[in-house]
Amino acid sequence: MNNTGKLILVPTPIGNLEDITLRAIRILKEADLILAEDTRVSSRLLKHLEIEKKLSPHHKFNEHKTVSSLISKLQQGFTIAMISDAGTPGISDPGFLLTRACIENNIEVECLPGPTALIPALAVSGLPTEKFVFEGFLPQKKGRQTRLTLLAEETRTMVFYESPHRLAKCLSQFSEFFESDRRACVCRELSKMFEEIKRGTVTELHEYYTANPPKGEIVIVVEGVSKKGK
Repeated sequence: MNNTGKLILVPTPIGNLEDITLRAIRILKEADLILAEDTRVSSRLLKHLEIEKKLSPHHKFNEHKTVSSLISKLQQGFTIAMISDAGTPGISDPGFLLTRACIENNIEVECLPGPTALIPALAVSGLPTEKFVFEGFLPQKKGRQTRLTLLAEETRTMVFYESPHRLAKCLSQFSEFFESDRRACVCRELSKMFEEIKRGTVTELHEYYTANPPKGEIVIVVEGVSKKGK
């Protein structure tokens, strides 16, 4: 075993299980330890891939407590693979704390290319893609209005994650803080059987999802403010 191990961030499918790479499967088979955001969710994936390996929980409720012990394992030469419930670890998912700790301790970190929801949503939105900003989940309460006020002046295309039960309210706030005719795209259940792409103004989308409450994973893409007159 090498003197120092490696942390490998392994993206997993956001819906369609065919979207995992051959390299990701190999890494999961070879890793000494697999960290999973929810072991129940990831166990189903490993079973589908015919990988028999015990998973260790690593999520937002325990990641602060487990970082030290994981760094110790890596320093002993362990190869640790990290997966989240879907997509790329560290992007609105656990992963940042351990990655930072590895860098601080001169431990190699590698991230495999693979599934993520924000890039497909941006690509199909029909909105400018040459420059964009990923906002993830907006603050739920404290700081939300301040953030929306700042984003009202953002000229780049904006990408957000949102939960289905808060989607209509979020679009209503976009209509309030941005221009009501600002173009947007709501992507629901990307890569899954009931994938839905809806485009329109933030006002039109608010009206649609108020009348048709959505289910599933949501990505919202919103155009930036026009530079004209600024």
